[in-house]
Amino acid sequence: MTIASSTTGDTENGQSRTVVVCALYHFARIDDPEELRSRLLALLTQHNVMGTLLVAAEGINGTVAGTRLGIDALKSLISEDGRFEGISYKESVSDDMPFLRTRVKLKKEIVTMGVPDIDPMQIVGTYVKPEAWNALITEPDVLLIDTRNEYEVGIGTFQGAVNPHTTSFREFPDYVREQLDPKKKQKVAMFCTGGIRCEKSTAFLKAEGFDEVYHLEGGILKYLEEVPEEESLWEGECFVFDERVTVDHNLAPGSYDQCHACRMPITSEDQSLGSYARGISCLHCIDKKSDADRERFSERQRQMRLAEARGDSHMGSDAQLSQNKRAEEKKARRESLRTAGQKPTTQNK
Repeated sequence: MTIASSTTGDTENGQSRTVVVCALYHFARIDDPEELRSRLLALLTQHNVMGTLLVAAEGINGTVAGTRLGIDALKSLISEDGRFEGISYKESVSDDMPFLRTRVKLKKEIVTMGVPDIDPMQIVGTYVKPEAWNALITEPDVLLIDTRNEYEVGIGTFQGAVNPHTTSFREFPDYVREQLDPKKKQKVAMFCTGGIRCEKSTAFLKAEGFDEVYHLEGGILKYLEEVPEEESLWEGECFVFDERVTVDHNLAPGSYDQCHACRMPITSEDQSLGSYARGISCLHCIDKKSDADRERFSERQRQMRLAEARGDSHMGSDAQLSQNKRAEEKKARRESLRTAGQKPTTQNK
């Protein structure tokens, strides 16, 4: 497993240069979200921790990255606040900084379902530890549902999981009301990336009259961290909301790249299509963006190339260079597999 450690990688001034990526969320009553936002932003800025945290009256959510020292400082600040007792973290490491900036945003919800009065602090499904997940989802009477969006499911999911075919989490309540029936008295097990969507989705199902509702504690990321790959029922890669795009079973950056025009994950095959122009368009957005959009994206790419040629820093250029590096590494890995006579798996596409 690729788990963060204070001794991982090279050191500089006594500190690890390896980037620690930390995903976190916790539902709690926050009466002073602006005050909490200010404290978090000050600490992240002080320690050069980058990424995005969301703060709302219902809690905190987000993914950030920085040095081991910086991430530990954030966790220390949070642990000193009694409202976040029991918060859990999912950590992995990366050779490159996966974020461009530091943001702490105030929101109405830390994960948007759009259903009033759904409170995971009052009602929620049964948590299932990663080590017990396989036993549950292989029971013949369990309905296993992937609560994530269509493009996320397409990259990887658990064996036998139902895809609700949603394009946003706001559509999930309609899926439940139209496709599921609480009168069937069926066990329902759900999962998502880090666990937060399942907190709300299980609370919603309980409110709709479903009795036996379960969800994967810590989400897919915690499962990949704790369950050995040889015992895993996970197939493919897991989409993550940063510049890594996806992670494999070892929580290392996966094989997908990202269209910087629409942020959708793309494969090397997608990049060979006529619809693809780096940073300008791909098969997902070629018919959704206007000519004016593409002209703006094209100018952004031109400015990034000029900045690179001058040796200057341009917003987005570091991420683009990192993406280019990953693309070359993934291409080399696929070529190596072909040379060895192996067919690339889902993880290697």
